[in-house]
Amino acid sequence: MRIVRDYQFTRAEDRGASAAIGNFDGVHLGHQAVIDLARRSAPGAPLGVMTFEPHPRQYFAPDAPSFRLMSAEARAARLEKLGVERLYQLNFNTALASLTPRDFAERVICKGFGLVNVVVGADFCFGRGRAGHVADLKRFGEELGFGVTVAELLETGGVQVSSTAIRDALSEGRPRDAATLLGHWHRIEGEVIGGEQRGRELGFPTANMSIEGLHPPRFGVYAVLVDVRDGPHKGSYHGAASIGVRPMFNGEVPNIETYLFDFKGDLYGSTLSVALVDYLRPELKFDSLEALIAQMDADCLKAREILAAE
Repeated sequence: MRIVRDYQFTRAEDRGASAAIGNFDGVHLGHQAVIDLARRSAPGAPLGVMTFEPHPRQYFAPDAPSFRLMSAEARAARLEKLGVERLYQLNFNTALASLTPRDFAERVICKGFGLVNVVVGADFCFGRGRAGHVADLKRFGEELGFGVTVAELLETGGVQVSSTAIRDALSEGRPRDAATLLGHWHRIEGEVIGGEQRGRELGFPTANMSIEGLHPPRFGVYAVLVDVRDGPHKGSYHGAASIGVRPMFNGEVPNIETYLFDFKGDLYGSTLSVALVDYLRPELKFDSLEALIAQMDADCLKAREILAAE
């Protein structure tokens, strides 16, 4: 998959794609349906996705609480797995945000990337002030010579598939419901960073990762599936993870600490992908370290039982 970031300097081989347009946060079932429609709408054309970085919501409200389900890197990796050949990851800045709907269609879709077809959701808005709608895009497509296909909004189990619904499920400690909407486990991905090594001292050495910039799932302990993406310990593991601020130790900055079952080795600097499978319990402050260790033993036993069935 090739990533293209500037619509004003596009190579000839990156033009002519059929592309789905959107933010694709989480790459959920609705997003996957849009991408599949882009694949089917223009047989023979390269499959593309046009998205934006940073997320427009993040650009317009930089001080708002973190809401993203995945980083740009994790999104790109997921899109590549779906067979996307061209990722048009536009730098969302003042210049791009200032384009009128027509300017966006003409300068970006038509002249910039030379897309032969675009696929959008029925609620798609674009251009300055989100003034452009699906009917406008169809009209511009007819004038400028690119096809427009509209994907209907997707529901599953009576729930509309959306990033908002997935965030709600995660906030309430319902990772399986989030997975139903995503079509895959919700994963937290990142580099293992140095911690205070308290887990090692307690007999549960953990791999620590930041969740800065991501929507925080409900704080607590989870049964998890872990992929070590690189390094000498590359592979898949079962484990238990704690997400939160570590109330037992007066922590303040939320993170995720993952204990890999039956693992020995150094993971510092490795990239982990931690899939949330089941919520086990909330964060708690115990009366003693002994009580904490006993609870951690129980958490791990329960997580092993759950994951053995996956």
